[in-house]
Amino acid sequence: MEDVKDVFVSPLPDSPYVKPFRLNFTQNGKEKNWDLLEVHDSVAIVVFNVTRKVMVFVKQFRPAIYYNAVAPEDRKSGTIDTQKYPASLGIALEMCAGIVDKNLPVENIAKEEVLEECGYDVPVKSLERITSYRSGVGVQGALQTFFYCEVTDDMKTESGGGVEDEIIDVVEMTIPEIEKYVSSPGPIPSPPSCLFALMWFLHYKADKYRKSYERTCRECKEVEKVFEKNI
Repeated sequence: MEDVKDVFVSPLPDSPYVKPFRLNFTQNGKEKNWDLLEVHDSVAIVVFNVTRKVMVFVKQFRPAIYYNAVAPEDRKSGTIDTQKYPASLGIALEMCAGIVDKNLPVENIAKEEVLEECGYDVPVKSLERITSYRSGVGVQGALQTFFYCEVTDDMKTESGGGVEDEIIDVVEMTIPEIEKYVSSPGPIPSPPSCLFALMWFLHYKADKYRKSYERTCRECKEVEKVFEKNI
Protein backbone atom coordinates (compact mmCIF):
# COMPACT_ATOMS: atom_id res chain seq x y z
CA MET A 1 0.00 0.00 0.00
CA GLU A 2 2.82 2.39 0.83
CA ASP A 3 4.89 1.54 -2.24
CA VAL A 4 4.12 4.85 -3.93
CA LYS A 5 6.62 6.52 -6.28
CA ASP A 6 6.85 8.66 -9.45
CA VAL A 7 4.41 11.19 -8.00
CA PHE A 8 3.72 14.24 -10.15
CA VAL A 9 0.93 16.72 -10.80
CA SER A 10 -0.79 17.08 -14.18
CA PRO A 11 -3.83 18.89 -15.62
CA LEU A 12 -7.19 17.20 -15.08
CA PRO A 13 -8.63 15.57 -18.23
CA ASP A 14 -12.29 14.68 -18.62
CA SER A 15 -13.15 12.55 -15.59
CA PRO A 16 -16.11 10.24 -14.91
CA TYR A 17 -15.78 11.00 -11.20
CA VAL A 18 -15.08 14.72 -10.81
CA LYS A 19 -16.46 17.57 -12.93
CA PRO A 20 -15.26 21.07 -11.97
CA PHE A 21 -17.45 24.04 -12.86
CA ARG A 22 -18.33 27.56 -11.71
CA LEU A 23 -21.77 28.43 -10.30
CA ASN A 24 -22.84 32.03 -10.85
CA PHE A 25 -25.61 33.58 -8.78
CA THR A 26 -26.96 36.79 -7.30
CA GLN A 27 -27.34 36.97 -3.52
CA ASN A 28 -28.88 39.96 -1.77
CA GLY A 29 -28.49 41.91 -4.99
CA LYS A 30 -24.77 41.16 -5.36
CA GLU A 31 -23.40 39.05 -8.21
CA LYS A 32 -21.27 36.17 -6.98
CA ASN A 33 -19.68 32.95 -8.19
CA TRP A 34 -18.33 29.81 -6.57
CA ASP A 35 -16.10 27.06 -7.97
CA LEU A 36 -17.58 23.61 -7.42
CA LEU A 37 -17.07 19.92 -8.11
CA GLU A 38 -19.81 17.63 -9.34
CA VAL A 39 -19.25 14.19 -7.81
CA HIS A 40 -21.23 11.02 -7.18
CA ASP A 41 -23.34 10.55 -4.07
CA SER A 42 -22.08 7.79 -1.78
CA VAL A 43 -22.81 5.31 0.99
CA ALA A 44 -20.86 4.66 4.19
CA ILE A 45 -21.33 1.68 6.48
CA VAL A 46 -20.36 1.14 10.10
CA VAL A 47 -19.57 -2.58 10.33
CA PHE A 48 -19.42 -4.09 13.83
CA ASN A 49 -18.39 -7.70 14.33
CA VAL A 50 -20.45 -9.00 17.27
CA THR A 51 -18.54 -12.28 17.44
CA ARG A 52 -15.33 -10.60 18.58
CA LYS A 53 -16.75 -7.18 19.55
CA VAL A 54 -14.64 -5.22 17.09
CA MET A 55 -15.33 -2.43 14.62
CA VAL A 56 -14.29 -3.14 11.05
CA PHE A 57 -12.50 -0.31 9.24
CA VAL A 58 -10.80 0.03 5.89
CA LYS A 59 -7.37 1.60 5.47
CA GLN A 60 -6.20 2.98 2.13
CA PHE A 61 -3.96 5.52 0.45
CA ARG A 62 -5.83 8.76 -0.28
CA PRO A 63 -4.09 11.02 -2.83
CA ALA A 64 -5.94 14.12 -1.59
CA ILE A 65 -4.61 13.66 1.93
CA TYR A 66 -1.14 12.96 0.61
CA TYR A 67 -1.10 16.04 -1.63
CA ASN A 68 -2.22 18.29 1.20
CA ALA A 69 0.55 16.91 3.41
CA VAL A 70 3.09 18.29 0.94
CA ALA A 71 4.28 21.83 1.63
CA PRO A 72 3.02 24.35 -0.98
CA GLU A 73 6.55 25.27 -2.01
CA ASP A 74 7.31 21.60 -2.75
CA ARG A 75 4.29 21.27 -5.05
CA LYS A 76 5.41 23.98 -7.46
CA SER A 77 7.78 21.85 -9.53
CA GLY A 78 4.98 19.36 -10.22
CA THR A 79 7.10 16.43 -9.04
CA ILE A 80 6.91 15.34 -5.41
CA ASP A 81 9.87 13.88 -3.55
CA THR A 82 8.62 10.62 -2.02
CA GLN A 83 11.70 10.37 0.17
CA LYS A 84 10.77 13.62 1.86
CA TYR A 85 7.05 12.85 1.67
CA PRO A 86 6.48 9.10 2.18
CA ALA A 87 3.19 7.48 1.21
CA SER A 88 2.34 6.97 4.89
CA LEU A 89 1.31 10.65 4.98
CA GLY A 90 -1.65 9.78 2.75
CA ILE A 91 -3.00 6.73 4.59
CA ALA A 92 -6.57 7.12 5.86
CA LEU A 93 -8.65 5.02 8.24
CA GLU A 94 -12.28 5.06 7.18
CA MET A 95 -15.65 3.40 7.29
CA CYS A 96 -16.47 0.99 4.50
CA ALA A 97 -17.85 3.23 1.74
CA GLY A 98 -18.43 3.62 -1.97
CA ILE A 99 -19.94 5.84 -4.62
CA VAL A 100 -23.47 5.51 -5.94
CA ASP A 101 -22.67 4.84 -9.59
CA LYS A 102 -25.29 2.17 -10.34
CA ASN A 103 -29.02 2.29 -10.83
CA LEU A 104 -29.66 0.35 -7.62
CA PRO A 105 -31.17 1.15 -4.22
CA VAL A 106 -28.51 2.52 -1.89
CA GLU A 107 -29.04 -0.47 0.41
CA ASN A 108 -27.91 -2.81 -2.37
CA ILE A 109 -24.86 -0.67 -3.07
CA ALA A 110 -24.01 -0.70 0.64
CA LYS A 111 -24.27 -4.51 0.68
CA GLU A 112 -21.87 -4.74 -2.28
CA GLU A 113 -19.35 -2.43 -0.64
CA VAL A 114 -19.31 -4.39 2.62
CA LEU A 115 -18.62 -7.60 0.68
CA GLU A 116 -16.00 -6.09 -1.63
CA GLU A 117 -14.08 -4.08 0.95
CA CYS A 118 -14.56 -6.05 4.17
CA GLY A 119 -15.49 -9.54 2.96
CA TYR A 120 -18.77 -9.91 4.86
CA ASP A 121 -21.91 -11.10 3.07
CA VAL A 122 -24.59 -8.97 4.76
CA PRO A 123 -28.31 -9.41 3.94
CA VAL A 124 -29.88 -6.18 2.75
CA LYS A 125 -32.48 -6.43 5.51
CA SER A 126 -29.69 -6.35 8.11
CA LEU A 127 -28.50 -2.92 6.97
CA GLU A 128 -29.89 -0.27 9.31
CA ARG A 129 -30.25 3.05 7.49
CA ILE A 130 -29.28 5.74 9.98
CA THR A 131 -29.30 9.09 8.16
CA SER A 132 -28.08 11.04 5.14
CA TYR A 133 -25.95 14.18 5.17
CA ARG A 134 -24.03 16.46 2.82
CA SER A 135 -20.29 15.97 2.47
CA GLY A 136 -17.65 18.42 1.29
CA VAL A 137 -20.08 21.35 1.57
CA GLY A 138 -17.45 23.87 0.46
CA VAL A 139 -16.98 22.43 -3.01
CA GLN A 140 -19.30 19.50 -3.65
CA GLY A 141 -22.25 19.01 -1.26
CA ALA A 142 -22.80 15.41 -2.37
CA LEU A 143 -25.24 13.23 -0.43
CA GLN A 144 -23.84 10.39 1.68
CA THR A 145 -26.15 7.81 3.21
CA PHE A 146 -24.95 6.23 6.44
CA PHE A 147 -25.76 2.61 7.38
CA TYR A 148 -25.04 0.40 10.36
CA CYS A 149 -24.76 -3.37 10.31
CA GLU A 150 -23.71 -6.12 12.68
CA VAL A 151 -21.79 -9.08 11.33
CA THR A 152 -20.44 -12.37 12.66
CA ASP A 153 -17.31 -14.31 11.81
CA ASP A 154 -19.55 -16.82 9.98
CA MET A 155 -20.60 -14.08 7.55
CA LYS A 156 -17.02 -13.55 6.37
CA THR A 157 -17.09 -15.22 2.95
CA GLU A 158 -14.32 -13.29 1.18
CA SER A 159 -11.03 -11.68 2.11
CA GLY A 160 -12.13 -8.12 1.30
CA GLY A 161 -9.63 -5.57 0.15
CA GLY A 162 -11.62 -4.03 -2.70
CA VAL A 163 -11.95 -4.87 -6.37
CA GLU A 164 -9.97 -4.20 -9.56
CA ASP A 165 -7.00 -1.93 -8.75
CA GLU A 166 -8.12 -0.98 -5.22
CA ILE A 167 -5.59 -1.58 -2.45
CA ILE A 168 -7.46 -1.74 0.84
CA ASP A 169 -6.50 -3.23 4.22
CA VAL A 170 -9.15 -4.32 6.69
CA VAL A 171 -8.48 -3.02 10.22
CA GLU A 172 -10.30 -3.89 13.44
CA MET A 173 -10.61 -1.93 16.68
CA THR A 174 -12.13 -2.73 20.06
CA ILE A 175 -14.52 -0.28 21.67
CA PRO A 176 -11.84 1.06 24.07
CA GLU A 177 -9.55 1.59 21.09
CA ILE A 178 -12.32 3.50 19.26
CA GLU A 179 -12.86 5.73 22.28
CA LYS A 180 -9.15 6.48 22.43
CA TYR A 181 -9.03 7.13 18.69
CA VAL A 182 -11.86 9.70 18.59
CA SER A 183 -10.46 11.55 21.61
CA SER A 184 -7.00 11.91 20.06
CA PRO A 185 -5.70 15.49 19.82
CA GLY A 186 -5.05 14.76 16.15
CA PRO A 187 -4.57 15.18 13.39
CA ILE A 188 -6.79 12.11 13.00
CA PRO A 189 -6.35 10.40 9.59
CA SER A 190 -10.09 10.00 9.06
CA PRO A 191 -12.79 12.13 7.40
CA PRO A 192 -15.40 13.94 9.53
CA SER A 193 -18.10 11.51 8.34
CA CYS A 194 -16.12 8.62 9.85
CA LEU A 195 -15.72 10.40 13.17
CA PHE A 196 -19.43 11.24 13.16
CA ALA A 197 -20.23 7.57 12.55
CA LEU A 198 -17.97 6.46 15.38
CA MET A 199 -19.49 8.96 17.81
CA TRP A 200 -22.96 7.76 16.76
CA PHE A 201 -21.92 4.17 17.44
CA LEU A 202 -20.44 5.03 20.84
CA HIS A 203 -23.60 6.93 21.80
CA TYR A 204 -26.27 4.54 20.53
CA LYS A 205 -24.78 1.05 20.26
CA ALA A 206 -21.58 0.62 22.23
CA ASP A 207 -22.98 0.23 25.77
CA LYS A 208 -24.43 -3.21 25.11
CA TYR A 209 -21.15 -4.50 23.74
CA ARG A 210 -18.96 -2.52 26.10
CA LYS A 211 -20.59 -4.29 29.07
CA SER A 212 -20.13 -7.63 27.36
CA TYR A 213 -16.49 -6.80 26.65
CA GLU A 214 -15.85 -5.69 30.22
CA ARG A 215 -17.53 -8.83 31.58
CA THR A 216 -15.35 -11.01 29.36
CA CYS A 217 -12.24 -9.17 30.55
CA ARG A 218 -13.25 -9.68 34.20
CA GLU A 219 -13.87 -13.37 33.57
CA CYS A 220 -10.46 -13.70 31.92
CA LYS A 221 -8.81 -12.03 34.92
CA GLU A 222 -10.61 -14.38 37.32
CA VAL A 223 -9.41 -17.37 35.33
CA GLU A 224 -5.87 -15.99 35.45
CA LYS A 225 -6.07 -15.59 39.22
CA VAL A 226 -7.25 -19.19 39.68
CA PHE A 227 -4.52 -20.42 37.36
CA GLU A 228 -1.83 -18.47 39.22
CA LYS A 229 -3.10 -19.73 42.58
CA ASN A 230 -2.98 -23.35 41.47
CA ILE A 231 0.57 -23.15 40.19
